[in-house]
Amino acid sequence: MATIYYTGCTLDGFIATDDHSLDWLTSRDIDQDGPMAYPAFSERIGACAMGANTWQWILDHDEDPWGPKPTWVVTHREFAPFQQVRFTDAEVAAVHAEMTEVADGKDLWVVGGGELVGQFHDAGLLDEVWVQYAPVTVGSGAPVLPRHVELRLEEVARNRDFMCGRYSVVR
Repeated sequence: MATIYYTGCTLDGFIATDDHSLDWLTSRDIDQDGPMAYPAFSERIGACAMGANTWQWILDHDEDPWGPKPTWVVTHREFAPFQQVRFTDAEVAAVHAEMTEVADGKDLWVVGGGELVGQFHDAGLLDEVWVQYAPVTVGSGAPVLPRHVELRLEEVARNRDFMCGRYSVVR
């Protein structure tokens, strides 16, 4: 079991624009059956964690928000209850322990939000980073990782418009 940060990213290192837009990502061509694509990745995931901005984006942009995977939204905000989503302000170590318990041996996914990923890293709980680099720059926004993290490249692939990399966290 691994704890993985899986995300799309602009060539200049941002996961969202200053106004939280992902238009640069959703307008790109990707083969959903291709290397490092979301459907195969999702099958290996047993539980997810995300921050409040990511959860709000999902609520605002997805007609059928979030699937059946147990999910923790780490936040101080108030949200309406939602199927299999737990809202918490607990430390990431406690969230990780709960996720591990329900994941049934499958991997854990830290969804979006470089700051939350950084907290998992700081706690020694992040194992891998998977990034799908889109051929676009946006100049500013939410950074893919807002702190120093040492990584080792494990795999690289092309999936249509995307350059995909899988990295392990160096401890």
